[in-house]
Parts: sequence; structure tokens; C-alpha cells
Amino acid sequence: MIRLAGADIVLPDRLLSPGTVVIEGDRITDVVAGGRSDLHGHYVVPGFIDVHVHGLSGHDTLEDAHAVEKIAALLPRHGTTAFCPTSIACSPDVLRRLLSSVAAARSGLTPNAARVLPAHLESNFISPEFKGAQPLECLRLPNARRDEGEFTGAQILEEIAHARAHVGIVTVASEIDGALDLIRLLVRDGHHVSLGHSGATYELAIAGIEAGARQATHLFNRMTPIGHRTPGLAAAVLERDDVAAELICDGVHVHPAMMRVALAAKGPSRVMAITDGTAGAGLRTGAKATIGGRRISVSDAAYLDDGTLAGSVLTMDGAFAKLVTAVGLTLVDAATACSTTPARELQLHGLGVIAPGATADLVVLDRELNVVRTYVAGQLAWPA
Repeated sequence: MIRLAGADIVLPDRLLSPGTVVIEGDRITDVVAGGRSDLHGHYVVPGFIDVHVHGLSGHDTLEDAHAVEKIAALLPRHGTTAFCPTSIACSPDVLRRLLSSVAAARSGLTPNAARVLPAHLESNFISPEFKGAQPLECLRLPNARRDEGEFTGAQILEEIAHARAHVGIVTVASEIDGALDLIRLLVRDGHHVSLGHSGATYELAIAGIEAGARQATHLFNRMTPIGHRTPGLAAAVLERDDVAAELICDGVHVHPAMMRVALAAKGPSRVMAITDGTAGAGLRTGAKATIGGRRISVSDAAYLDDGTLAGSVLTMDGAFAKLVTAVGLTLVDAATACSTTPARELQLHGLGVIAPGATADLVVLDRELNVVRTYVAGQLAWPA
């Protein structure tokens, strides 16, 4: 039995101060008021769940067959207890290698590592005009079978089909040719479709939602700005309660004021804080790393050599702190966006909350919101 006693416990609806969390095996068995002062001056929050992360500390998900397990081992020091390894557009053989490594990493819970969830494919089926750092040469149409270069969209779909259980989220631009049929197909096969890297009009965004898309990839980034006469994808996402929005919470990709706008429109229960973290996360300013084989430089975010913004250098503990300190969320609302909402959206039953019967994926933070301990399935994963 483990007792986390005397801390302020961040529950789904309130802060219990002080309180005690009782853990037996991999489960929370009780949450009670009071307790010894072992963790006085600390917070206990549900483990962070990052549904969009490409890498960490020099490791990129697409670099080799062992990258996913290396990233999983590093994430608990930042409070992340579960994550979706995320790709950028790539060739079928690279995608096959990624999905094989995801399958291998998901075959059992590795000690001292974050849970590996089904992958997020920030996929080949996006708009060339809104590709950002995605490689143009890897973008495809879902319904074309030839004259597309070295591989076709159909071949990418074959790789997804072969690894169906290990593909969770697929990002799609709803305006490209064949996208609406693709969204219906992916949803039918059990995947979560996220709209993004898209110049969709409001009408085409709504069409994508009506086809079954229920998520938006890094809201405001790589989509048309909201105009009062041309609302576009971002406004459709803010309007629709049935769509959850990813939000990169580094203060670079989205200004804190716009984070507040999104949270006011949708509420923390419909916003998923993400890092969009790259291999540059955790490295010093000026360091070099890669994303999908493309070189990036580290500063306040990750940038390609031509200056294109190519993801963040954020970790989830930083996202949580940014939401509390710069955006002004309560601890409860920040935990909702960082843990509870992604768990619910991905149907991860028992994760993302502190409650009796829930899985004991937990983070202990000090008063400055630094990670002191991380538990995965009731086992101390950081410090190991």
C-alpha cells in the first residue's frame, strides 16, 4: 500500500486540501481528507496524457525501431504517464516501422515508462498549402492510386489497415479530394479523425465534422485565421461542442489570450492540452535535432533551417504550468485539459482522474509546479 498524504489533491471537481490518496496495486482505493504532512506543500494531480508528441531529448518517433520506447522512458520525469507517439507525413516503409514499434511498446507496460497509446498520424492526407514543416513530397490524396511519386495514398491506407489497433488518431484536411469519404472510412474502422493542416472553409470544416471528425489538430496553427466573414476551420471547432480541440500550450504557438478565448468558448472539458513536442524538447537553446529526418534548431520552439515553425520544445509539466500561471486556469481546470479530457476523448477508462477505482497514474508537483514524483500503474516511475 502507498499513501500520498498531506498534499493538496486535485480532484475532478475541487481541490481537497489537505488530503490523502491511497494506492493498492495499480489502483486508487481511497481518497480521504486530511493525513500526515508527508507531502505538505505539494499537489497530487492525475498523470498527464499527451495525444500529440513527436519526440523528446534528442529522440524522434520516426528515427528508428526503438525510438518510441526511448521516449516512453523519458516522459515520466515531465509528469506524462501516457502518450500517443506522433508521426509526420512519411513513406509507407517508415510508417510501417513506426507502427511496428508502437505495437511492440504496447505489448506490455514497461517499468518506469509512460504508457504507449495508439499512434497519432499527423498524416499524408493534409493540405500542401498548410503543411507547415511537413514534407511536401510525402503528401498524398486518399483516392489516387498512381502518378503520385514513389508511393500512393492507397499504400498509406494499407499500412494503417495492417496495424489498425495501433493507430488511434489520424489528422486529415477535409478540403482535399476524397477527404470526406476517407473520414467516414477511418471512423468506421474505429479511428479518431482530427481536422488540421487545413485551409478548409467553415462549410467544408462542418462537412468534415458531419462525416465523423471529432477532434482538431493544434487549434489555430496551420489553419486559416478566423475572420468575421470567413470563419474557417478554427471557428467551426470553437462552435461545435462535439469536437475536442488540441491546444499547444507553450505560449509561442498560441498567445495566452487566444488560449483563454478557446477555453472560454469550449471549456476545459473540450480542450486537450498538448505539447506537439519534438526531439528538441529537453535540449538546450541552439541545439540541433530532427523531426522525420528533417533538421530542426532549438530556441523558444523548434524551427527548420528556413525558419519554419516545426513543433515545440514543450513538455506536459510546462503545459500545465503555463495554463495555471499565464492563462489563469485553476489547478482543477488545468488538470482537466492536461489529463481528464484526453483520457475521455480516447476512451481511456480509469485514466485522467483521481478517484477511488481509477488507475493510479499520478504526478506529485511542488508549489512551483515542478515534477517531484510520477507514478504509472501505482509504481514509482520518476524518480526511478
